[in-house]
Amino acid sequence: MTVRRASRGRAARLGLAVLLCAVGAAAAPARADVIIGVAVPRTGPVAGIGEQVLQGVQAAARDANARGGIAGEPIVLSVQDDGCDPGQAVEVAERFMQAQVRLIVGHVCSSASLAASDVYAANGAVMISPASNAARLTDRGLPTIFRVSGREDDQGRLSATILAERFRDKKIAILSDDTPLSRSLADSTKANLNKIGQNEALFATIVPGQTDDAALIKRLQAAGIEVVYYGGHYQEMGRLVRTAAEQGYRPQWFGTSGIATKEFGALAGPASNGVLMTFNPDLRRKPEAAAAVKAFQAEGVDPGGFTLYGYAALQALVEAGNFAKSTDPKTVAETLHAERFNLVLGNVGFDQKGDVTAPGYVLYVWRDGAFTYAN
Repeated sequence: MTVRRASRGRAARLGLAVLLCAVGAAAAPARADVIIGVAVPRTGPVAGIGEQVLQGVQAAARDANARGGIAGEPIVLSVQDDGCDPGQAVEVAERFMQAQVRLIVGHVCSSASLAASDVYAANGAVMISPASNAARLTDRGLPTIFRVSGREDDQGRLSATILAERFRDKKIAILSDDTPLSRSLADSTKANLNKIGQNEALFATIVPGQTDDAALIKRLQAAGIEVVYYGGHYQEMGRLVRTAAEQGYRPQWFGTSGIATKEFGALAGPASNGVLMTFNPDLRRKPEAAAAVKAFQAEGVDPGGFTLYGYAALQALVEAGNFAKSTDPKTVAETLHAERFNLVLGNVGFDQKGDVTAPGYVLYVWRDGAFTYAN
């Protein structure tokens, strides 16, 4: 079988071997009728978010299998680690294509989703991301590419509005790291803030693992920065928040969906209290998610963060397949575009770009190692 590849060279590194695990069964069946690929980072800087997504996907597959799977056939998950790396993501996508896996939940990081989606689109495979919010992922109009999370431009607009409304007379710094998504979030927030009529006092890019935190904090202090917006992930922001507090510097910190994991609270410690964050709506509050939440809690799991978005991504594939009575990827994609579904997200559909029709982002605040809606 020939895999149609995107216009990218092969990555030098190989990801993990395909792991087939029958959800809700003692052992994998000899022949899987409906194999769904799951591509998440299980190693690397955002492995914690990847595990949230995987936990949600596994629960959704278990629940779907209890109701007959897709079109009467059981679901088997093929789980692969993309390490949040574009090259590894392409390798994962190509292995799925070689294995004839044409329904995929993933990827998590926008850079990985963008790279892998070219492979999926070229081969007519359906990909539905539970977490990637780069606008370009769906703006290209690829007919088999979807997401259940929000878009970066929506997040940037909300962030700018909050900064302008709550901190109009404060000196604001906008920071990003050297990843495409972080730069896009920072650029979008800056552009929208400037459009409102407010200018930031400092705009800077840091390099994760290479930036001198102490020097950066001194730079922020010297500039009289009172509010720090950071568009990157939880490792760097958690460390910065903690280090700044240790040095007696306590600006208002403002993060994004990249810190929506308990690891941020653990890294920042007590200094995380009061940190603001934009993130997708808390699905634990949705009545449509009540049964799934109850099942998670019965197992001692709090399905926060991206967990229920992983559940929703798999659930959308199942609902579309059952509506169409087919697992053909072209049919599933057409059904996702055309119909509405009762998911843990609520009653939603997907527009012609592949974006979900659910609300995008809300404001949260961190308290005691967890985050909740801000007033």
